[in-house]
Amino acid sequence: MTLQELNLLPESDASHAFMQCCTASTWVKAMVQSRPFADEAALYQAADQHWQGLSESDYLEAFEGHPKIGDVNSLRAKYANTKALASGEQSAVNVASEQVLNDLAKGNSDYETKFGFIFIVCATGKSAEQMLALLQARLPNDRAQELVNAAEEQRKIFHLRLDKCLDKV
Repeated sequence: MTLQELNLLPESDASHAFMQCCTASTWVKAMVQSRPFADEAALYQAADQHWQGLSESDYLEAFEGHPKIGDVNSLRAKYANTKALASGEQSAVNVASEQVLNDLAKGNSDYETKFGFIFIVCATGKSAEQMLALLQARLPNDRAQELVNAAEEQRKIFHLRLDKCLDKV
């Protein structure tokens, strides 16, 4: 859709469109209320501004919108997805070895146990090995730092999804 079409959507349809980008309901409501956007730069500026002012529970709500990775079979299913708006975001993992998939599954489990939320990374353009290295590098962090890291990764993800919403990719 175009920016003009997004600006003119009924509130419920606009909510649905923004929810496809990020599942934090407070962020979605703020984005819907910020319309109309003068241009794409204003859209992305509003998205970032509304994201920065959220609470921890809002960030956790956004993280919960991502599929949980608990075992190798769910990793295969997640990374094979090509139909949703998220398609292509983890496509580099499709060529991952069994060992890397197993290590990712274990690392994701360890991460969630330690921090209380799933590992969030903007996976576009990253190989499975690169994502595993990022996961392992972030595991030693404390929860406060990981909340900041995950929120920034989520911000990158919703920028990509806004691009997809506007048919820019």
